[in-house]
Amino acid sequence: MGYVGLPLARLFATKYDVVGFDIAHQRIKSLQKGEDGTLEISKDQLQKVMKQKNDRKIGLFCSAQLDDLTDCTIYIVTVPTPVDEKNIPVLEPLYSASRSVGTYLKPKDIVIYESTVFPGATEECCVPILEAVSGLTYNKDFFVGYSPERINPGDKTHTVEKIVKVTSGSTTEMARVIDELYKSVITAGTHLAPSIKVAEAAKVIENSQRDINIAFVNELAKIFNKLDIDTHAVLEAAGTKWNFLPFTPGLVGGHCIGVDPYYLAQKAQEVGHHPEIILAGRRMNDSMGSYVAGEVVKLMLSKEILVRNANVLVLGLTFKENCPDVRNSKVIDLIGNLKEYGMGVEVWDPLADRHQVKSLYDLEIYYKVPVTRYDAIVLAVGHEEFKMLDLKKIKKDNAVVYDVKGFLGDKADKRL
Repeated sequence: MGYVGLPLARLFATKYDVVGFDIAHQRIKSLQKGEDGTLEISKDQLQKVMKQKNDRKIGLFCSAQLDDLTDCTIYIVTVPTPVDEKNIPVLEPLYSASRSVGTYLKPKDIVIYESTVFPGATEECCVPILEAVSGLTYNKDFFVGYSPERINPGDKTHTVEKIVKVTSGSTTEMARVIDELYKSVITAGTHLAPSIKVAEAAKVIENSQRDINIAFVNELAKIFNKLDIDTHAVLEAAGTKWNFLPFTPGLVGGHCIGVDPYYLAQKAQEVGHHPEIILAGRRMNDSMGSYVAGEVVKLMLSKEILVRNANVLVLGLTFKENCPDVRNSKVIDLIGNLKEYGMGVEVWDPLADRHQVKSLYDLEIYYKVPVTRYDAIVLAVGHEEFKMLDLKKIKKDNAVVYDVKGFLGDKADKRL
């Protein structure tokens, strides 16, 4: 019941009887109160579909009890698929969810996976678990589908029902059944892929393509900085051509763009191909935290600001703007590199969950505007709340302001 599962469950609950299951008991308690910490679904939207277990035929019942899955006939798996510290795909959440579903799987049931995986993972990794736990036979007793999630966290325009849904199934007949299921709630329509592997591959290349394109403009930013050219001005000029792709430089993290290329890369290596472009893009984007920290230090030195023991404020910690999700945020890399220069770093993010930040990164953050005056301010994430910020109140007279996102306009001394 996270960024992907909750919006989908709420949407299905407008027409079907839905159980929203999550192993996080506190998350379920919050949802039962109509509170969504991800900020994807409003309290009003939740209250319209929420129901008690046996309240009415359609609606959403949220639970952390596995036994509440007993009567389900269609299971949709939306667990995260991260990578480890060596960027190796971690499929244990997917395996665990498959074991849970397999326990309750009955003849004629359907299991649909939405989590991002490498091509072949659904049938090669998940189906054997379903068979082993349930004792049922694939494509005889139960069926499987894959419909990749396309949620864009924090985006209130491109919500789940307004994004075309790619669907697929393990048999021709089941593919049509699954396609009709999604078509019944997705107003943007669906695209029925010819196989599960095609649908898996389509998903993993979507974010890999974005990652490579952003890596390209990040490299441009490094080049143009050496040439003393404003990268954003270059991109604005080039963008006047109808077919120029509008990507901007920045820190590329999160649980999709910063992760999915590694899933494709691993599968490519398994079949004997070394993915040069994909991994080169990842290396470029992974280097940006160190690069930005170095640029901030150069800017400080140009103003004769002592770097060691300088007080720096980083604006934003989440992996993207107007979203509370801090998983795999590359702002952490930036903070770590600034600290390596001997600077004291403080972080203000009005959206990030301080408990999650403490748990994931052992870091304390500000929720409100700090009262300290800083030697340097680095805008890392373009939250709307930062637009009204009066930088003069929190920076020293000779302080530097570095804008990673090109968000602050002429308030910044320099932008990436």
